[in-house]
Amino acid sequence: MRIVMAGASGLLGTHMSETFRDAGHEVTALVRREPASSGEIRWDPANGLLDPSVLAGADAVVNLSGAGIGDRPWTRKRVDELLSSRIEPTRTLTQAMRQLDVPPATFISQSGANYYGDTGNTVLREDAPAGSGILSRICVEWEAAAATAPAGVRVVTPRTGVVLSRSGGAMGRLLPLLRLGVGGPFGDGRQFWPWITLPDVSAAFLFLLESPVSGPVNLCAPEDADVNTIVEELARALHRPAIFRVPAPVLRLVMRNLAEELLLSSQRMEPAVLAGAGFRWQHPALAQAAQWVAGTEGAEALD
Repeated sequence: MRIVMAGASGLLGTHMSETFRDAGHEVTALVRREPASSGEIRWDPANGLLDPSVLAGADAVVNLSGAGIGDRPWTRKRVDELLSSRIEPTRTLTQAMRQLDVPPATFISQSGANYYGDTGNTVLREDAPAGSGILSRICVEWEAAAATAPAGVRVVTPRTGVVLSRSGGAMGRLLPLLRLGVGGPFGDGRQFWPWITLPDVSAAFLFLLESPVSGPVNLCAPEDADVNTIVEELARALHRPAIFRVPAPVLRLVMRNLAEELLLSSQRMEPAVLAGAGFRWQHPALAQAAQWVAGTEGAEALD
């Protein structure tokens, strides 16, 4: 399978590209700089520029484009960047597809768990309504942009949860603190975070490339957990305490809307579509995932 990927240089994209290639697929990365190899092609999504011939003959397009949600404070300008860095690349891709007589058969365009907003303990399947707030609006518009792909293209919009990795991503700031024994939950810790390990994200995208699934897909592990449990399991796997809770008022004071929507909101997602389609997780349980993150996976079996 020939796959064209946007956003291939980030944490998810780098791991995913390797996963696709290991499975025998050819990956062409769209880059905004001068290409460094034959596997890269330059584009300019901010100005809607992509030669449609780049997508000619491709079997699938994977879109991971988007500025980091928690990288900077949410000024009005930054919120505009968060939206435009997702909408413009997505529309550029679908516009190029529409100019082809035979567009790629599959378009997988990233979305996020924050589509649902703050829903407390409510179990969320893919047919749950969109929430309110900045991140919900971004996800709704992101998915709507993906839906402008030509008729006949199978469009999949994975609503990806918190990705557990050994470095970078959502764990990039929390893990070093936990390793030092000075980390802890955010707020009261009773908010649900839909989590999934990095290997399972890549495996799920590969599964979605090769399956007939279409539409929104909750991309998370089958075992749900609140923040208290997630931090507790990670700390246990690292053999460290996790007692330094960060109170919600402090988070709101320092981070404002970013804290409310990214750290304190709750999405109790259920991966109904993935499970129904027969996907098998490498790390379905949080304890397994925490051991993988800590690099101690399989250690208990050796004791």
